[in-house]
Amino acid sequence: MLLFIVRRLGAGALLLFLIATATFLLLNLTGQDPARQIVGQAASAAQAAAKRQELGLDRPVLVRYGEWISRIGQGDLGTSWFNNQPVTALLAQAVPVTLSVVLGAMLVTSVLGALLGVLAAVRGGAVDKVLQVLSSLIQAIPSFLVSLVLVLVLAVQLGVLPATGYVSFTNSPSGWLSSIVLPVVSLALGAIASVAMQIRGSMLDVLQYDYVRTLRSRGLPTRSVLFRHALRNASPPAVTTLALMFIIMISGAVVVEKVFNIPGVGTQANIAAGQGDLPVVLGVVLLTVTMVVIVNLLLDLAQGWLNPKVRVA
Repeated sequence: MLLFIVRRLGAGALLLFLIATATFLLLNLTGQDPARQIVGQAASAAQAAAKRQELGLDRPVLVRYGEWISRIGQGDLGTSWFNNQPVTALLAQAVPVTLSVVLGAMLVTSVLGALLGVLAAVRGGAVDKVLQVLSSLIQAIPSFLVSLVLVLVLAVQLGVLPATGYVSFTNSPSGWLSSIVLPVVSLALGAIASVAMQIRGSMLDVLQYDYVRTLRSRGLPTRSVLFRHALRNASPPAVTTLALMFIIMISGAVVVEKVFNIPGVGTQANIAAGQGDLPVVLGVVLLTVTMVVIVNLLLDLAQGWLNPKVRVA
């Protein structure tokens, strides 16, 4: 298992290096002039040239790339070109905000997706058909539209939740919870439908196995048979879906955070991309790829724990 983890970490490090290299080169070969955007269109050519020299943009791309990679190896992501703050500090402030929303959405997705999937597989009939129809409808609705509807109904009309803004957990646990409810629901709705349908299909297969009939014949409670034995064997495909949903939620956070005015990684990425703040954009890319690598590693470990055949392989 240790060798497996080391191999996966090595592959993840290589992936991170390749994506970082490709992103750096693509962003620096677009032909745009960040120095002109920083000093403004009214500035003189001399002022733009001075800013370009200050940022090091007058040097060859490969030279800048080598310096950037060497700083990355030391844990230095550079400094924002627009507010002169370290990129690591900006991301350190934004990551807890995004993770609180994404992990909250993952928790809601896991619990409700499993319960609805098991319910549809066991009950069947009208319950199963209703779940399938609702899942198809929910997955067809864009997350930004769900966000706007939630804001209009729950925040504007009913006033039960704040429409925008974020409160940190350290300042007010209750305020933090109320500020992330709508973003969590916006991200989780489509994922719940996907996971529920995955669980439903797997449970329908597992419930036909001989060991399930044996457990029932021995008088085990239905709840124990379903959630302790059958659900574990039906969960590997759903775990894979959950990992994919996490990655999708990280990208979906860009839209959701903008709608709800949440100062997370998505908001930082939006602002940096609009300004042409390359150090921040590169920092967000590196952070996102690192998250994907970690999630894929955790997925493999979870699959090995749930499925002994995978563990042996």
